[in-house]
Amino acid sequence: MAKPPLPSDNSVPKPTLPRENGDYTIEDNPHKGNRGIARAWRAAVNSLSGLRYAVLEESAFRQELTLVAVLTPLAFLLPVTLVERILLLGTLLLVLIVELLNSSVEAAVDRISLERHGLSKRAKDFGSAAVMLALVLCGGTWLAIAAPHVVGWLRALTG
Repeated sequence: MAKPPLPSDNSVPKPTLPRENGDYTIEDNPHKGNRGIARAWRAAVNSLSGLRYAVLEESAFRQELTLVAVLTPLAFLLPVTLVERILLLGTLLLVLIVELLNSSVEAAVDRISLERHGLSKRAKDFGSAAVMLALVLCGGTWLAIAAPHVVGWLRALTG
C-alpha cells in the first residue's frame, strides 16, 4: 500500500505573527494542531520522553531519583499520619519537579548560545538555587517528621 504524499509547502499554514495588534492565538502556531484525546496522548508521550531524557542524560536527576527510591519505602514504613506521609513524599516529588524545570532552563539557555554570558549564568544560577531550596525543604521536612522515629528505632535496637 502506497503512502499518501506529503503536503507541499503551499498547503502548510504559515503563521501570521506578529499581528499588528500583537495578539497571539493558538491557531497561529502550526505545531499546536492536536485536540482532545490526540492532544492528551501527545502530551503523555512528550512527558515520558522528557522523563526518559532526564534519566539518561541528567546526572543530578539520577542522583535525586536514587534519593526518592531509597526514601519512598521509608515513608511507607514510618508510623506517621497521612498528612505527614504526603509531606514526606510530596517534598521528594517537588525536588524532581524543580530539577526538571532547572534542566529545561539550562537546555533553553544552551539552545540559544553556548557562549558564556552574564544573563545565561544568572538564569542557570536561579535554576540551581531553586533546586537547592527544594532540597533544603525536603531535608527539613524529613528531619522534622522522620528523624524522631528513626532515632527511636535506633535506640530500641541498641538497648
